Amino acid sequence: MDRAEFAERGAAIADRLLTPQAQPPWWLVAAAAVAALILVGYRPIWRLTRNIVTIAHEGGHALVALLTGRKLTGIRVHSDTSGLTVSSGKPYGLGMILTTMAGYPAPSLLGLGFAALLGASRITLLLWTAIVLLAALLVKIRNIYGACTVLALGTTVFLVSWFGADTLQAGFAYLGTWFLLFAGTRPIVELQRGRSRQQRSPYPGIDSDADQLARLTRLPGLLWVFVFGAIAIGALLLGTGLLVADIDGICLSDSFLGSCSTTR
Repeated sequence: MDRAEFAERGAAIADRLLTPQAQPPWWLVAAAAVAALILVGYRPIWRLTRNIVTIAHEGGHALVALLTGRKLTGIRVHSDTSGLTVSSGKPYGLGMILTTMAGYPAPSLLGLGFAALLGASRITLLLWTAIVLLAALLVKIRNIYGACTVLALGTTVFLVSWFGADTLQAGFAYLGTWFLLFAGTRPIVELQRGRSRQQRSPYPGIDSDADQLARLTRLPGLLWVFVFGAIAIGALLLGTGLLVADIDGICLSDSFLGSCSTTR
């Protein structure tokens, strides 16, 4: 690709950022949902795709840490799909509570935000929002595996956005959004299972976010698990409504997301 072609492609993408794209056919949205369910539900694949959830989880911690005035030291994403975000500041108070709370809801809320963009037919804007978020996260990654994982994910999104046909871009955007909405629930189930095992174990282990919140707020850890679950389920329901509300041949009634005068 020469310089002129590169500039032309860049101008085309810039124009598409501000212009709504055509809604995809219903079968593409449905196929993306089925594929996302497989990526979340099939354990051998989940061991790999869970890295994406970890990236969103740690990104949630990092973003809220910055928003609450804490100093973000670094982020690590490990090959066992665990992660760590380190920030400095008071080890108590509202900022610490919000920072600790932000991880588990982050994938679901990010999926809900992406669903809102897709509901507004902003497919290209979604893809480039993801690229910007991953680039910002990459700056704070402090281990090789984490850097390679974030870079690989960002490169994939960039290649799809830059070279992919409209159908490929739409399918990829819907797949990623469905995945985040579905995947936001599974780590919360795993969280409670891990807490249950730890409570039965005679050996101390690493505290979960829910247990850290229990110490910070003096509210039961199980309550925080329920809070995480409620946010994930709520985001899934709202996101599903946004994703299917106005695709070809489908329109939800005004009892859910608003009235529809026509169907296509």
